[in-house]
Amino acid sequence: QVQLVESGGDLVQAGGSLRLSCAASGIIFRFNVMGWYRQAPGKQRELVADISGGGRTNYADSVKGRFTISRDNAENTVYLQMNSLKPEDTAVYYCHAHSMVYGADYWGQGTQVTVSS
Repeated sequence: QVQLVESGGDLVQAGGSLRLSCAASGIIFRFNVMGWYRQAPGKQRELVADISGGGRTNYADSVKGRFTISRDNAENTVYLQMNSLKPEDTAVYYCHAHSMVYGADYWGQGTQVTVSS
């Protein structure tokens, strides 16, 4: 079965950096879009960034200039480099992938990012 597994979440001080990784297993196809969402306690899940198979990227305004999303299409992996972290970035970060071939969406289990002031 398809599984997305995130890693890299941690507790860091404001201004620090983290690199999140998401590895997909149980698939032989290429995801059309992969991305990262985040959800803080009591708040709605929101898109942080996504990237198409061709490398086109989208970012939430709140992270532009600080975060960079990238992917390895051959391995169906996606990364999120997070720099200049702020306390408001604190959330559980979820990997997401969409396949247009199968019309399916997949989610990871989430990884906690906590930024202290």
